[in-house]
Amino acid sequence: MAAAPAPRPRTSTREPEQLARRLTAWLDGRLPGARVSGVRVPASNGMSSETLLFDIEHPDTPVRACALRLAADPAAYTVFPAYDMGRQHRVMSLVAAHTDVPVPRVHWLEEDPGPLGAPFFVMARAEGRVPPDVMPYTYEGNWLYDATDAERATLQEASISLLGRLHDQFPAGEAEFLLPGGPGSPLRRHVDAQRAYYAWVVDGLAPSPLLERCFDRLEELWPADEGPAVLNWGDARIGNVVYDGFAPVAVLDWEMAALAPREVDLGWTVYLHRFFQDLTTGFGQGGLPGFLRREDLERRYAELTGHTPRDMEFHTLYAALRHGIVMLRIAYRQAHFGEVEVPADPDRLILHHATLDAMVRGTYWERYG
Repeated sequence: MAAAPAPRPRTSTREPEQLARRLTAWLDGRLPGARVSGVRVPASNGMSSETLLFDIEHPDTPVRACALRLAADPAAYTVFPAYDMGRQHRVMSLVAAHTDVPVPRVHWLEEDPGPLGAPFFVMARAEGRVPPDVMPYTYEGNWLYDATDAERATLQEASISLLGRLHDQFPAGEAEFLLPGGPGSPLRRHVDAQRAYYAWVVDGLAPSPLLERCFDRLEELWPADEGPAVLNWGDARIGNVVYDGFAPVAVLDWEMAALAPREVDLGWTVYLHRFFQDLTTGFGQGGLPGFLRREDLERRYAELTGHTPRDMEFHTLYAALRHGIVMLRIAYRQAHFGEVEVPADPDRLILHHATLDAMVRGTYWERYG
């Protein structure tokens, strides 16, 4: 039997009980006499920002079942250099106002780090189920893997429709506040921001020759026509969607939202599934080879939007590179907490280094299609 992947690195250095007490005190200033109950941290809590689930008991509350998104603890070797909770709150509010994409209703925004130690916002909690990351939904023994081909096809169709509707319906001018500073097109600024993020990750540490080769290869593949920029969800994958059965009821995690070409989002959707599928087959399981295939997603996106995806070799490589930078930061974070040792070759810290290398060489899609 193949070995299982390494245990997931820690996601928080905070104590839920202490957070609950501080949250109750904060809420009292907004809803005097309100009682917070059922406080819990979901098993799927991420490492970039943290989620706290709780209920409010009060006759005049605008929401009872709540989810709180809390910026990462600055002292916990954060995955990203900055966490702008007001930006996420604004994006979600605008998506709700301009599209029919289901996003949780956002309520309070607290940008003062005093009450909980970092900025946060509170939103309505969506009820349903999420395709798991650990172990990935491509592994045996979870609801999506155990579904029928027809049920997964329903989920796939609904999920690519989310992306198309977001890109088509949201007025691009309303997303200009998301553009990074600096010269150039939205795509150039997006890539330059990733270069800056990579420089921050390796500051004082061993750089990754593989990731630097990826940046060089992107320049060689740069699109002749980048296409129009639209609001990008950013972390566009099914693991950030709550489903009722196989229908989406809430789109989550907007911290990577951007103004960029459509293919930036689509490339991320394609590659993040490939990451899980490759991980699964690498550990001796078959995974879900007929699900979320690149050719199917590109074809259906074109049918839904009238926009035929282009330069997808560039955009899937870019997605894999961006994911690689995050993986390197997480690995250095694990080393910081004594969970792993840093090898002589820092590229080995990137979980998907072999497939990333194949993408740089231009052989990946020949094998996987």
